[in-house]
Amino acid sequence: MQYQTESWGSYKMNSLAFGGLGMVADTGLLRIESLAAESAVVIFSVSTCCMCHAVKGLFRGMGVSPAVHELDLHPYGGDIQRALIRLLGCSGSSSPGSLPVVFIGGKLVGAMDRVMASHINGSLVPLLKDAGALWL
Repeated sequence: MQYQTESWGSYKMNSLAFGGLGMVADTGLLRIESLAAESAVVIFSVSTCCMCHAVKGLFRGMGVSPAVHELDLHPYGGDIQRALIRLLGCSGSSSPGSLPVVFIGGKLVGAMDRVMASHINGSLVPLLKDAGALWL
């Protein structure tokens, strides 16, 4: 099974097209867009989450230095997390699999399940190379 990453613009437009997101979600989406563009690999995480710790370890073990945003320590972490949940299509703030969320080259890869599937099927390394995060 291959997962395709899509450009940020398509996710942003689809998310904003849905009614009821409100100004908080719009602000959260704008923050996500800005933060996702700051580094080749960006991880939105919670400092006490074991799955977040595992995905950070995966990238660091591959020699990648991701930009990590710990949402429980970030001043706008709640807004960003709610926007990420909507972006992923999860049903609630405590949805399993909603964090960590990974962007590579400014493109949404997804939560832990998508990252691990990409790693297992061999598509993660090419994504990292294309984004300039890995020089193998």
